Amino acid sequence: MAGRSTEYADMLLLRFGEFTLKGKNRSRFENTMLRHVKGMVKPYPKARLIKEFGRIYVELNGEPAGELLEALAKVFGISSISPVKAVKPELEEIVEASLRFIEKVDPEPGTTFKVNARRVWKDFPYGSQEMNHLVSAPVLKTFQALSVDVRKPMLELRVEVREHQAYIFCESIPAVGGFPLGTNGKALLLLSGGIDSPVAAWSSMRRGLEVECVHFFSYPYTSREARQKVIDLARVLSRYSGRIRLHLVPFTEVQTSFAGIGQDNLIVTLMRRAMLRIATQLAEREGALALVTGDSLGQVASQTLPSMNVIGRATDLPLLRPLVMMDKSEIVEIAQQIGTYDLSILPYEDCCTLFLPKSPTTNPNLKIIEKVESLLPGYGERLAEAVAAAVTMEVTPHGNERPADEADLISSVKEDWF
Repeated sequence: MAGRSTEYADMLLLRFGEFTLKGKNRSRFENTMLRHVKGMVKPYPKARLIKEFGRIYVELNGEPAGELLEALAKVFGISSISPVKAVKPELEEIVEASLRFIEKVDPEPGTTFKVNARRVWKDFPYGSQEMNHLVSAPVLKTFQALSVDVRKPMLELRVEVREHQAYIFCESIPAVGGFPLGTNGKALLLLSGGIDSPVAAWSSMRRGLEVECVHFFSYPYTSREARQKVIDLARVLSRYSGRIRLHLVPFTEVQTSFAGIGQDNLIVTLMRRAMLRIATQLAEREGALALVTGDSLGQVASQTLPSMNVIGRATDLPLLRPLVMMDKSEIVEIAQQIGTYDLSILPYEDCCTLFLPKSPTTNPNLKIIEKVESLLPGYGERLAEAVAAAVTMEVTPHGNERPADEADLISSVKEDWF
């Protein structure tokens, strides 16, 4: 039954999520989400938006209901969507539209049914309870396979009567929910090519964070395919946000400086701290107020509590770890739901898998780590050079991203890598 009502719908009803409880912030949150919805419907020029208290209507005007529904279900802050038939607020029109609506839904024999009418326009001559009977009687007479169950019906036909229109619908399709994008500030996320960090990005955006991503590459040790994989992951994430800013940071000089110092077991810790230092400088430049990682407690050597403690000391910014208490199976399930999993498991190595020691430490000593860093010649300069050589891309769902400055990109690495 699910989805069939889109064939008869001429509107989509978008309901707001949990942010409706936020009191004085409500109008700001609603306006932010309205801008996001406008961006998502831009490829559908005939669609028109109508905002009411606690909801948004999308008039389709011939645009495909199924496509728009799929896109809008990814808008953070929307809790559910209903395909709606709008008619004049007159009893005859409502009954006729209800019959056609049920015909399109095409319920199977044995389907239980009820009408749930709501009279919002108080001048309408029939009350809500009376409307339940006036609509259900002709429906039951026409579709004899239906039977009444007012408590747990398989099919609930809902009728809202307002002053200018009556709305008829039977589905409430779950959407992503959460807070409107950007209403809780901006953060910079360390995006690898793995399973975890894209899920961390999605989880952060769902809580109202505007997320920019930073990816570290080590040419010539990492391939063009590895870079494209990360861009494709950012593109999937952009389906939820409209666009993603992706900062590509050359990491070869920094990463190779850790090799040959006789501290192989510390390389992972040193590398992660260097990434946080670079990301912190980028975050300050971009106006981000926090860093986000895909760490999950105990999953690998760098994600034990002692390791996370030492690594996290490399930045003064808040370090958010939305997956920290999640099992790998939970993370994989979300990755599959949001569409990043199949990309994440492609066998293209990123810089995090290079130069890995056989036995990385799980209990690093902060004083030793800081001493090693202080003895690395030109370490601070290398970090600053990596920040200066970073290239920013605007990644969109439609794949038309380009580097912000192609010349900078080519000067920072060999041209053929890109």
